[in-house]
Amino acid sequence: MLRNTLPFTAVASAAAIAAVAALGTAGTASAAPTAAGKTPTCDVSGLKASLTDKGGHQNGMSHEGTVLVLTNTSARTCALRGYPGLQLEDTQHKAVTTNTTWGSTYFIPDPGKSTLLLRPGGSAEAALAWAHADAPRMVQSGYLRVTPPASRGFLTIPFERIVTNGDLSVTAFARSIDVS
Repeated sequence: MLRNTLPFTAVASAAAIAAVAALGTAGTASAAPTAAGKTPTCDVSGLKASLTDKGGHQNGMSHEGTVLVLTNTSARTCALRGYPGLQLEDTQHKAVTTNTTWGSTYFIPDPGKSTLLLRPGGSAEAALAWAHADAPRMVQSGYLRVTPPASRGFLTIPFERIVTNGDLSVTAFARSIDVS
């Protein structure tokens, strides 16, 4: 499990470099090859982020969880591998201190990194969890920035939640998250 305590921009850059390196060494399928014969990495310009309460919103004992979904909105197949970068924003879209832990959440074990090929309209899911218990620092968020693996850009989605200490937990992306 990786405990992410760097400022978001440094974490996003480190995550992007690591994800690009992982894609390069792991190889990719050639469902929609580029000139070099590899499937291009999914880019924010061809992705949509959303949250879903698939299987029911996870809520109990001051913890909450949901499923983060990235959907390929482009006309080409793209590759996605690893964990998203996450950054809380307030209601004015100002970044607030956020700490992200990559790995298992309280309600879903981490599936680990695997290269997913997202066809047009296809999606990938990750479990997202946080606490809202009393603590010295309670963050009232309005939005969530989601940086896809190996990307420098991010997508912003509504996320009106109270988050203890700005701490989020997220699994690696998988084809589907089973919330049963």
